[in-house]
Amino acid sequence: MKVVILFDGVCNLCNGVVQLLIKHDSQDHFRFAALQSDFGERVTSQIDQHDLDSIIVITNGKMYTKSSGALQIVKKMDGAWKYLYVLRIIPKPIRDQLYDFLARNRHKIFGRRDSCMMPTPELKQKFLD
Repeated sequence: MKVVILFDGVCNLCNGVVQLLIKHDSQDHFRFAALQSDFGERVTSQIDQHDLDSIIVITNGKMYTKSSGALQIVKKMDGAWKYLYVLRIIPKPIRDQLYDFLARNRHKIFGRRDSCMMPTPELKQKFLD
């Protein structure tokens, strides 16, 4: 069972995180889709609108957003990254406040692209349509 990660395809921070995840995914756990893709739009049409400014992670039949989604990702990463899962001891409302601050300001801080990233032919199988 793959972990599906939906991300903002025009966000430079989000694209950088996707590149980092690909680099640290030797067990091939992750599949990706931009929120703006057909797949992303099908998924987001089924959830609350307030979660649209968030990463969305689908694993084991459950959907996670915001800091809970990020924690699901680090749990599957290679190396020392998985130890960040210990941050789950921080209460969710506090984690999500920090997540929301970064999400609101990510375009101002990191910039944005005019269009979604196009995966290379070698990485195409990691991206969902």
